[in-house]
Amino acid sequence: MKQPAKAPRARPAKRKTRAELNIEGRERQRQKKHKGLATGNRSNPEVKQSQGNRGMKDEADPRLGSKKPVPLVAEGAVAAKPAVKRREAAPVLSAREELSALENSERLDALLDRLENGEKLPAEDQAWLDSTLDRIEVLMEKLGIDLDDDSDAEDTEAEEDMYRLLKGN
Repeated sequence: MKQPAKAPRARPAKRKTRAELNIEGRERQRQKKHKGLATGNRSNPEVKQSQGNRGMKDEADPRLGSKKPVPLVAEGAVAAKPAVKRREAAPVLSAREELSALENSERLDALLDRLENGEKLPAEDQAWLDSTLDRIEVLMEKLGIDLDDDSDAEDTEAEEDMYRLLKGN
């Protein structure tokens, strides 16, 4: 078998040294690092100006605040607090008026009727009844009304009636 004729060759290329290979590798690495987009507005303010805004006024940086001075110490008018509307207090009743209002209370009458019929009241109603009866008692003492005085006279009459009935038998 015949082999094809070899073409004349140029001088073989010189091999690169280790230092040259390292330098080329570093160049490739630098190019890789700078593959992304350019950094943002904060670090490149010149780029924004060179884009064609030369004819118009320079736009204010939206990140900068107001240049108006702010007073550090509150002077002059202090913010007024909204006025609190006062509720009208319940008209103050005299002791006699309060007593008559309590005695004529429909709720009190209904609860007393339920008690006389032998019903047991819920704790809330019982507490209200007790406090109302206590208040009536305080008002009666304040006004000088005594139920015991009237009942003593009736009690003596009732006792006499019982003695008559017992003797009659």
